[in-house]
Amino acid sequence: MTTRTYTVSGMACGHCAGFVTEELERLPGVTAVTVDVANDTVTLTSATPLDLTDVRAAVEAAGYELTPTTDA
Repeated sequence: MTTRTYTVSGMACGHCAGFVTEELERLPGVTAVTVDVANDTVTLTSATPLDLTDVRAAVEAAGYELTPTTDA
């Protein structure tokens, strides 16, 4: 299992969290998505490491922007 935390800018409410969660859950291997709107973070747990390009594309498809990542 791999867990990574990403910073996502532009989220303001629970609806935002829902859009981001929905897109990220579509990525192959994702087993859990935790969105913290107050801190602008998303934590992903996956069976295998995720490609940053795929994570960025999913966040952008939800209408938000992925900023530099940190390990969780």
